[in-house]
Amino acid sequence: MPTFEHLSCPIDKQPLSSQGRSLVCSNGHSFDIAKSGYINLLPVQNKRSKDPGDSKEMVSYRQSFLNLDHYFPIVKHIIDQWPSALIDSSPCRVLDAGCGEGYYLHHLAAEFVKHNVALQRVGLDISKWAVTAASKRDKDATWIVGSNASLPMPDDCLDVVLCLFGFPVFSEFARTLSDKGYLLLVESGADHLLELRQILYPSIHPYKATHSEGIEGFELISESSLHYPFRLDSQEEIQHLLCMTPHIHKASYDGKEAVKLLNTINLTAHVNFRWYQKTTKEDHNAT
Repeated sequence: MPTFEHLSCPIDKQPLSSQGRSLVCSNGHSFDIAKSGYINLLPVQNKRSKDPGDSKEMVSYRQSFLNLDHYFPIVKHIIDQWPSALIDSSPCRVLDAGCGEGYYLHHLAAEFVKHNVALQRVGLDISKWAVTAASKRDKDATWIVGSNASLPMPDDCLDVVLCLFGFPVFSEFARTLSDKGYLLLVESGADHLLELRQILYPSIHPYKATHSEGIEGFELISESSLHYPFRLDSQEEIQHLLCMTPHIHKASYDGKEAVKLLNTINLTAHVNFRWYQKTTKEDHNAT
């Protein structure tokens, strides 16, 4: 069962403590735990829209596609590249920052059990629909509706932050990671879903690597990539994939109509992985 420990009030940063089915801070701000087991720590004043993040429909499409396990090799690759220093840190305190409907965090824990590695897991997403789905999938993690821009947790409380195809806020990641804590960025590579993009767009923009100049407060310790084929065998599967990506909003009408004519498609998954370690003031002074 989720413990909801070590969380902070999103309004005044005070520690939150359990009172029945609520979390309460010393100033009286109260947040109810939902029936499915998540907590909403995204105050109205921090929302940029009435219903931020992925819609209920988009979350459903993503869940349907991910449950086909075409992206399960990503989980395996993360485990294969997991820093050895974290294997001895048990339970390892992990935040999935932008967790979506919980696919990766859930499967990481299930696979790590086979290696006798325990994870203390927190998943956070700005979409209440995504977090609702995650909390129904996995009852053993702590699921939070919140924003990477203001993580509702204290300083130095995490061993690992995962940001998988999400929107990183490095200052918040550095604040909440312990000294020498780790950050994993997982992003699409140049060839990711290339075959689909070639149908959707008249031309493909050149690929530009992100954060090539480095990230303040972090040291790059390893990088790798995963490149493999997979196949979708129905128009429904193809639409579920399309509708969970930004391409559903960016592509032209003609491109999306062309995709509707497909009943099968061979695709490429190309994913880049970069592990960073938090640096301290002492590290900067040493260099």
